[in-house]
Amino acid sequence: MILSGKEIEKRQGKDIIIEPFSRENLNPNSYNLHLHNELIVYDEPVLDMKKNNNYRTIVIPEDGYILIPNKLYLGRTVEFTETHGYIPMLEGRSSVGRLGICIHVTAGFGDIGFKGYWTLELFCVQPVAIYPHIEICQIYYHHIDGDYDEYSSNKYQNNKGIQTSQIYKEFSI
Repeated sequence: MILSGKEIEKRQGKDIIIEPFSRENLNPNSYNLHLHNELIVYDEPVLDMKKNNNYRTIVIPEDGYILIPNKLYLGRTVEFTETHGYIPMLEGRSSVGRLGICIHVTAGFGDIGFKGYWTLELFCVQPVAIYPHIEICQIYYHHIDGDYDEYSSNKYQNNKGIQTSQIYKEFSI
């Protein structure tokens, strides 16, 4: 079962935290999140799972930045979220999807107990201009049945910004 927008607002500041929160971003069963003004792109033509790949940061100017197809851009939400007792999920807004922009490759599924900014895996099917602080995606919340442990990863929990893949840390275990 998915929480309604009214239930998200009711739980805001308790077991659901969205900062900053504005009632204007509330939908019937989700909450719109905004794109921060920075992107990360990898510098290497071949990415290696066993290493921390080199990247560079791009600041999205107010007059826009053009995404090119078949290139991965990592972004993040403006909003910091924290969730207890619910499974947070992230999806692109339909208006953004209708421009051929995907906001995640596979990482739209969150964990109970996640605290941080959402890293977005942006790519597009044709060139498209994007702008900082647009409402890019929406978060929604599922109920969970049964006992659970809260998320406590040392890789992604309490992040401060865009995060590149940390899978290379798993190879040194």
